[in-house]
Amino acid sequence: MDIEMIASLGLGSAEQLADRALAAAGEAGVRICVAVVDRAGYPLVFKRHPGAPFHSIEIALDKAYTVVSFGPATAKWDARLAKGSDMLRHGLMQRERFIGFGGGLPVKHEGVLVGAIGVSGGSEAQDVQFAEAALAGLAVGG
Repeated sequence: MDIEMIASLGLGSAEQLADRALAAAGEAGVRICVAVVDRAGYPLVFKRHPGAPFHSIEIALDKAYTVVSFGPATAKWDARLAKGSDMLRHGLMQRERFIGFGGGLPVKHEGVLVGAIGVSGGSEAQDVQFAEAALAGLAVGG
């Protein structure tokens, strides 16, 4: 029998990531939604500031899901799709949960993808900034 054990982010670390993203956004006066998913793309934690945009709920979840589906940060898709064919670009952009703009970052432990964080509610640059702030210094980051 062939069995593969896959490392995945735990609930405690997911809570810390979400809280750190909310704190960073709060300091900037931006209301966001933040989703943290495990390696399989299932939500571990979802939190939002009261008054955050409603569309940002699904966008934050989908940013995190896109990262664990493919691996790279969502902001990297713009350049990757620009180099690809029109069919590839059109095909991926039509996928139901695919997000090709910034705010989704991988969560790694010892270089292994264990989950992802998705932030939505600010500008694209702000979403990336808040996700990066969440990862900064966290034990699982790396």
